[in-house]
Amino acid sequence: MLKATIYLIVGLGNPDSQYIKTVHNIGFMFVDYLATLLGFPEYTVNKKFNTLITDKVINNNKIIIIKPQTYMNLSGVAVKKVKDYYNIQTKNILVIHDDIDLKLNKIKIKFGGSSGGHNGIKNIDEMLGTNEYWRIRIGADRPANKEISISDYVLSNIPDNQLQNNNRIYEIVGQNIEELLTSDNKSQIINNINSEINKLELNAISNKC
Repeated sequence: MLKATIYLIVGLGNPDSQYIKTVHNIGFMFVDYLATLLGFPEYTVNKKFNTLITDKVINNNKIIIIKPQTYMNLSGVAVKKVKDYYNIQTKNILVIHDDIDLKLNKIKIKFGGSSGGHNGIKNIDEMLGTNEYWRIRIGADRPANKEISISDYVLSNIPDNQLQNNNRIYEIVGQNIEELLTSDNKSQIINNINSEINKLELNAISNKC
């Protein structure tokens, strides 16, 4: 039997209950949806890794999902610990996070690149010593009210209608996640995902706080 390739999916967010539905917790919401969609076991608390963690073998590929419990700015601590323990190649890491420079209902899947000012990504880059890993950026847009600071906006709750939109996007990505992780032709998978998202009839919503 071939040895299973290990893939690590990281959802970024803040652990306290007050942040559950906030913009900055989009990464947590995505991996929660994914874990349910694909039938992963319940998360367990791993104090050694400072994270919630679950895993499942799918078609001989071991997929690990984590939700770092270190708060956003230290997300890389948990990622580095899990990567080192399981000897995961950085090219097999996928990080999901909010992006205020993307419009609502848009995503961008990319390999490497800058942090775009996202503190969680900055810390992961620092802890891993590289930015050469995959990430899914999920559009959060900027606040419509220019008087609201970015720091306040990312900690504000997402309206229920937009949460519903996001869930439909998560489902499309989730249905394609194994191929996205394992395929040698990721550009085609990404195109397919974007095409399916563009076909969605989503709730009209603004990013007002």
